[in-house]
Amino acid sequence: MLAVAHAVTAAGADAVLVDRSNVVEALRLEGIAAVVDGEADIDPALLYGLPDADGVLPTRPVMRLVGRVMSTKRLAAGDAVSYGYTHRATSDTVAALVTGGYAQGIVRALGNEAHVEIDGVERPIIGRVAMDVCVVDLQGHDVAVGTEATYFGGSGPAAPSLARWSAVSGLSVAELIAVVGLHAERGWES
Repeated sequence: MLAVAHAVTAAGADAVLVDRSNVVEALRLEGIAAVVDGEADIDPALLYGLPDADGVLPTRPVMRLVGRVMSTKRLAAGDAVSYGYTHRATSDTVAALVTGGYAQGIVRALGNEAHVEIDGVERPIIGRVAMDVCVVDLQGHDVAVGTEATYFGGSGPAAPSLARWSAVSGLSVAELIAVVGLHAERGWES
């Protein structure tokens, strides 16, 4: 919290909007003005680089959700994947089992509806989203086990994916990132 307060005031804010009066006092001791009422003067979409409903990014995203390819498997036309076999391959292809499922915030509504960026290319999530994994159609290409898969954020084609997630799930972008924040492993990158 203190690091965010310093960053916000360094960016030119006169005061930091916080939830509780004891936080106001703690920040005052650090020389930072804070208030518990009023309107935020920084648009969260700008602060976090969140896309609008059309997928337009006002700034570079500051959050990125990634998984890793755990394994790959060749599928023949007609082969089905995931729980309930909601997807059947229309042609021979390669599928990847990728870490990240509804326990990490990839909401179940995204099965058969959203994409993941692997090696700079968006690839469809096929079948149902499971608790800790998704199946992704590599569209006939092979990738190495351990290859990174970006669900949203970053600087590639997945950067604005939260807009699609919002349209598919009916959840706001803010709700989607809050769900991800509950269970995803966190790390810093520059």
